[in-house]
This record gives sequence, structure tokens and C-alpha cells, in this order.
Amino acid sequence: MPKPVSKSNGQIPTSLASPGAVRFWLAICLIGVSTGLAAAALTLLLQVIQRAAWHESGTNILESARQASALRHIVVLVAAGILVGLGQVLLKQLSSGNGIDTTEAIWFHAGRMPVLRTLGSALLSIFAVGMGASMGREGAPKQAGAVFANLCADAETLSDEQRRLLVACGAGAGMAAAYGVPLGGALFAIEVMRGKLALRFVLPALFASLIATGVSWLALPDAPTYVIPSFTLSASVILWVIVVAPIFAFGAILYVRLVRWADQHKPRGWQRFIAPAVALGLAGVVSVWFPEILGNGKDLSQLLFTDQVGLRLGLALLFLKPLATITCIRSGVPGGLFTPSLTFGALLGAALGHAWSAFWPGTPIGFFALLGAGAVLAATTQGPVSSVVLLMELTGRDRSFILPLILVAGISTLISRSIEHRSIYDARLSDEQIALRQKLRDEEPNQIGVPQ
Repeated sequence: MPKPVSKSNGQIPTSLASPGAVRFWLAICLIGVSTGLAAAALTLLLQVIQRAAWHESGTNILESARQASALRHIVVLVAAGILVGLGQVLLKQLSSGNGIDTTEAIWFHAGRMPVLRTLGSALLSIFAVGMGASMGREGAPKQAGAVFANLCADAETLSDEQRRLLVACGAGAGMAAAYGVPLGGALFAIEVMRGKLALRFVLPALFASLIATGVSWLALPDAPTYVIPSFTLSASVILWVIVVAPIFAFGAILYVRLVRWADQHKPRGWQRFIAPAVALGLAGVVSVWFPEILGNGKDLSQLLFTDQVGLRLGLALLFLKPLATITCIRSGVPGGLFTPSLTFGALLGAALGHAWSAFWPGTPIGFFALLGAGAVLAATTQGPVSSVVLLMELTGRDRSFILPLILVAGISTLISRSIEHRSIYDARLSDEQIALRQKLRDEEPNQIGVPQ
């Protein structure tokens, strides 16, 4: 039986004087602290696993993989697949029922998620990414934040509406703490996870992400994820954005549909154990020649933003890197999709930039890669505002690229949203669920800034 709800009538407290405000804001603080600690612990664990798997022969997983033997590539990736397979079988035995995606939980289960299964999947993803799987590392802290939010909602006996927001805030706080992006994480929580930029959602998301990021900085470095030069805006860049934005949109649509296909065809039964080892083993073989496909793509994106990837290699990776990610999803390897999507956009932007430079030279290819990353990220998440802010926080820069980034993110999102209603974060939802979610979203009261 559910516990009785607090006296707030289920609404989101918009001030400290609102009914039930103390319980609600205490839950926000607890979510921020617990998610920040979890994100720091998971990130440090990822680094330990990476060093153990690749012997830290370089400064990052890409450099280490470049110096590793072919045998190590294959052994490490096969071992990662076996570990994932065993972990999934164990989680299936220990936890009854199926896992619930965070987006699905927010919209159709009032934010309720199976604790053990979700945290176990998060831990598995850290091992998989640290050993080289082509998935994002933000998936684990995002899941952890969502679970802690769910637990806090239970402890404070909050309403379903409050729980939905808290779970979205927890997921955004996990993103914020993992990458050191408090504002971007908050916007991600309300724009992408909660699906509505309502004012009553802003402060809870901001405080949860701010606290989580501040706590994580006690153990993690406070520095931009990507170090880029200061790019110079030109007429060439603006015209390029207008011309190629539809290409980014259709690339994002294809990517989302491939993610959906891969998720719908995940292995079942005994194949849960075999498929990850086979898929990651194949990735290990390919990585002998193309080590850039390993990991979440952060190191590859850094090279693209600083124009250190040649045209031939970039074209090969434009096919191989997304293929590695889709193969991981298809085989059941858990992980995030944020950085892999960003990297796909950077590869596509660099390729289109090379083509443009043949006719209108002068713009650094890294500039095109950065704008491509923002365009595809915005279109695949269907969160243009959060994507723009995330790129600003991830790079620590804004003035040199803000205008073309907003333009390309807006155009690509508008086109992709007109054709494909799903983002990478709701690819698991059926057509009926997508329609129901839109209906629920339209029926929600505005409650914009009105004290309750």
C-alpha cells in the first residue's frame, strides 16, 4: 500500500511558504548530495577499471589502446562482454520483473524504478565503458540519481507529481555531476527528461544539479571536458550552418531509429549471456586498427574539435563509431548515449566541413565538428536549449560559437522533430506510449510561478 502523501496536494512547491515545502526541498538537497557522491564514486571506479584493463600506457583510453597489443584489445573486450552477460543473468535472478527506462518510469510509473536492477545495470555500464564499450559513462550516474530521487520521494512521502519531477532532477543531477555542468544538467532534467520547460520545475532542477556538481568537485577536477581554441565567426560558417542543418537533422533521425531498432532487438533468454561477448569481441578485433571506436567517444571528440583527425580516418569512423554503439545496444550492453551522440555529430560535422572547405577554405575543421556535435546532440535529445548550454559548459567557451550553435541546433531540432517524435532517451517507448505521453504533457497545468 502506498504511503500517505504530504499536505501539498501533490503540487510542486514554488516557495518556502507553500504547503509541504520543507519535505520537498529537503528531498532536493538529499538527492543532490547522494547523486554527487555517487557520480564521484562511479567516475573514480571507471578510472580504476580503465587503468587495470589498459595498463594506463597513455594519457587516456585512446592513447592506451593505441599502444596496447592486438591480443589485449580482444581479451579485454571479450572479458567485458562476459562480465556484462554474467551480470545481466545475475540481475535477472536477483530482481524480479524487467528493468524500466528512466523516461518510461517518469511518464508511466510516476518515477518508480526497481532499485537493485537499476543500480546493478549502472554498475555494469561502468565496467563495460571502462573496458572499452562504445557507450556513454553518464548513464550510470544518471540512473543512480534517478534511483536516489525515487528513494527520497518514498522517505518524504511525496506525491506522484513531485516524484516525477524529483526523478527527472536526479537524472539531470547525475549528468551534471558526471561532466561538471550544473546549468546544463538542470536544463537536461526539465527539457529532456521531464519534457517541459515550466518555471515551477526550474529551481528544483537547478538546486539538485548545483549541489550534485559541487559535491562531485570534492573528488573530481573542476575543469572543462573539452579544451578548444577560440573560433572566429564568419559568413562562411553561418551559410554552412543554414545549408547543412537538414543533413544533421536526417542524420539524427537515422541515429534515433537505429537506437530504437537495436533496443527492440536486444537478446533474450540464454542469448543475454552470449551476445555481449560476441559483440564486444568483434569490436575488439576492429579496434586493433581503429582504437578510436573504444570508449564513450570523449577522446575522439577532443581530437575532432582540435582538427587532429584526417579526412580518411574521419570518414571511416563516421561509419564505425556509430556502428560500435548500435552493436553494443543490440547486444544488451548497458550505458549512456550522450557522448556517443555528440561524437557522431562531431564526425559528421567534420566530414561536411571538409567538403565545404574545398569550395570556401579558411574555417578550422574543428569549428565545423563542434557545431555538428551540438546539432546532432540537440536533434537526438530533442533538447536544443540544454544542448547549447551543455556545449558551452563542456568547453568553457561561449562567445566564439554561440550564434551559429543556436542556429544549427534550432534548425536541426525543428526538422527532426517534424519527422521523428522520439529522442534517444525515449526510443524504448511504443507508438501508443508516445501518443499518451504527448496527451499527458498537453493536459498538465501550467502553474507558472504561482504560489501554492
